[in-house]
Amino acid sequence: MADIEPKDALQRISRSVYLTHAGLWAERVCRASWPLWTVLIAVLATLIFGLQDLVRVEVVWAVGAISLILIMTTLLWGGRRFHAPTRGEAMVRLDSRMPGRPIAALMDSQAIGEDDPASLAVWQAHKLRMAARAAKAKAVEPDLRLSARDPFALRYVALTAFVMALLFGSIWRVTSVSALAPGGANALAAGPTWEGWAQPPTYTGKPTIYLNDIDLAELSLPIGSRLQFRLYGEVGALTLTETVSGSAAVAPDDGSQSVARDFVLNSSGTVAIEGPGGRSWSLTALPDAAPSITVEGEIGREADGRFKQSFAAKDDYGIVAGQVSIALDLPATDRRYGLASEPEPRDPVILDLPLPLTGNRAEFTETLIDDLSEHVFANLPVTMVFAATDAAGQEGTAAPVAVTLPAKRFFDPLAAALIEMRRDLLWTRTNAPRAVQVLKAVTNKPENFIRNERAYLRLRVVMRQLDSEKASLTPERRDEVAAELWQIALLVEEGDLASAMQRLQRAQDQLDEAIRNGASPEEIDRLMQELREALNNYMRELAEESQRNPDSQLSQNMEGMQMSGDQLQQMLDELQKLMEEGRTAEAQELMEMLRQLMENMQVTQGQGQGQGQGQGNQAMRDLNETLRDQQGLSDDAFRDLQDGQEGNESGQEPGQQPGQQPGQQPGEGQGQGQGGRSLAERQQDLRDRLGQLGRGNLPGEGSERGESGRQELDRAGRAMREAEDALREGDLPGALDRQAEAMEALRQGMRDFGEALAEEQRQQGEGQQGEDFGRADPNSQRDPLGREPGDSARIGSDRNMLQGEDVYRRAQDLLDEIRRRTGDQSRPNSELDYLKRLLDLF
Repeated sequence: MADIEPKDALQRISRSVYLTHAGLWAERVCRASWPLWTVLIAVLATLIFGLQDLVRVEVVWAVGAISLILIMTTLLWGGRRFHAPTRGEAMVRLDSRMPGRPIAALMDSQAIGEDDPASLAVWQAHKLRMAARAAKAKAVEPDLRLSARDPFALRYVALTAFVMALLFGSIWRVTSVSALAPGGANALAAGPTWEGWAQPPTYTGKPTIYLNDIDLAELSLPIGSRLQFRLYGEVGALTLTETVSGSAAVAPDDGSQSVARDFVLNSSGTVAIEGPGGRSWSLTALPDAAPSITVEGEIGREADGRFKQSFAAKDDYGIVAGQVSIALDLPATDRRYGLASEPEPRDPVILDLPLPLTGNRAEFTETLIDDLSEHVFANLPVTMVFAATDAAGQEGTAAPVAVTLPAKRFFDPLAAALIEMRRDLLWTRTNAPRAVQVLKAVTNKPENFIRNERAYLRLRVVMRQLDSEKASLTPERRDEVAAELWQIALLVEEGDLASAMQRLQRAQDQLDEAIRNGASPEEIDRLMQELREALNNYMRELAEESQRNPDSQLSQNMEGMQMSGDQLQQMLDELQKLMEEGRTAEAQELMEMLRQLMENMQVTQGQGQGQGQGQGNQAMRDLNETLRDQQGLSDDAFRDLQDGQEGNESGQEPGQQPGQQPGQQPGEGQGQGQGGRSLAERQQDLRDRLGQLGRGNLPGEGSERGESGRQELDRAGRAMREAEDALREGDLPGALDRQAEAMEALRQGMRDFGEALAEEQRQQGEGQQGEDFGRADPNSQRDPLGREPGDSARIGSDRNMLQGEDVYRRAQDLLDEIRRRTGDQSRPNSELDYLKRLLDLF
């Protein structure tokens, strides 16, 4: 790069100096004038909004005087603080941004050594270097930040108000200020003498119309639009007449020169301003149509009992709310059994309808999903009325829909009976005696019918409470009993292994029947889903049962195979595929195989576990036996309580227990059985036995689960002692409560000991990881291929496997044996390839 002379360098930076100088002007003007323009735009925003037309003229004068004082004050304040920048200040600012301050160096002169050629050469070289650096100078931007001078951001407040005024106000309203000054009416002749606005309802989303800018004589506006007019001038110079609001015009009588008229468009009509520069409009009121709503499709039911109903709604401007009213359809109700009595008054159930969270609500389709399984209307005929409301408050309703309200289904007979008695109690409290009688009949002989002991105990407590309060049952107490019956029914339906097996069998029966009767694909899909859920629940219950009772053995009938949950799911997938392809005969055969497989499913855990070896297994069996004996004792106490209540109804002396002779003390000689011992003595024996077990070798010594189990045994012992005392005093209800607590503690303790025992066996390598489904009988003499020992080299056997009643079992055994051998990676690759080809074929 060629050397640049100092003069040339200063000429080159002249533009940068000019821009920097202009930036200094902008910076100092902004800092000195920001209070002035803040006040000016705030006053202007107030005028554009038209606030001067809404207050008295004296207030406008006062505010105007204050505004004028503020303007003058800020003007003087800014003038005192403003100093015009010079070109030299601009050059100094520009020079300060460059290293070495080259501009100042170019303007300096050599103070000493001018006669020395060497010194002069050095000085000239320095100036050339500075000239080259100065030639690169760029303008310095001004600092227009005012945050330090305006900590409260007043300038932004005023600017925001001004922008809002421009959007929602009118610049023409500023001229109304001249009419407020003396003699201002004459000046109005040169400007607008009236202003008008038409503001549709907010929910329509339509903008405000400034009527001064509209040349049309006919306008269409939504009904409910707000019309605003401002008339400026002498009183009577301009008059406004309208026929759209239905109200008479009111003329001002205060002598003011500004008339404000606001009214609402209620019907079509005319609006006219009579006088100099007047206008007239013919307004058409566009009605707001009521919303409409219709029910689409039939009501459905989810697997968990929730119902779903689709509906479609639309409105010209949008729907803001919706409800459905569900009322009992009494004429369509089958009035038999517990429903024969007149029902207690029940208000309709009101549910809010779901609305779209985003998007347009003028027309949409949604689905109402809710659960009313616990309501008295569940599974009864009801009438559903859907309604929608728009922003104007108008409501549209759909035609009533008569349906049977879907709810959770209970397949267990006991659970279904409990739900029916619960419904009868909610129907009317007069059904309480009948409900007690039916529940007594249901629980008369619980053996082989009620498998859930916990549910049985809770049910007996509810029955006793309901029996004692049936004559004076309050609505609050009725609701508490209904809630407890619901929980007991859920416990019976879903709480144990037997109910899970029943649900699985029921799902299999329904699917088998659907296949035979040619059900629709939708029904097949629904039943397949129910079968999958039932199978998963059953397998989960099997696993939990094996944890609670490590030495349990369940119907060992399968021959020579193991089957995992994944293989069961593969069978279900194959079953669904056959049904989709229309191969119903093969689907029925596979369904029968699955049925036989589930009937013979078992759980084994650990080697030698079935023989009950080990002190831990023996302790678990002893605890289980104690629990059964406590259950039997509780059953005897409950029967004595029922017999005692029946005896009191038949004339037995109050307080006299069944079998108690006059003058005999309570608890003596009653409830005898098992060697003639009383209930209290039998309870004492059980307590002593539990104490001995607690001092013995229980699983989980020193572990968290083991200590938790011992605490539960201590709690069970305390409950047994209290039950024994209650039995000796003749307090059978109190004894039943304590016995229920003892059995619950025993169960929890056995669960803790079972988990502790399983952990010990895993640590010692005694148990297997997980559970095996479908273990074969080790005493079987033939393998799944039907071959006798020693015939392993033969293909097939002398027996005809395609005859007899066990065809499907044999086929399933063969398939499972192939799968088992395929999973054995120690076999030769050629054999594994052959087995895989067999699986692909079959």
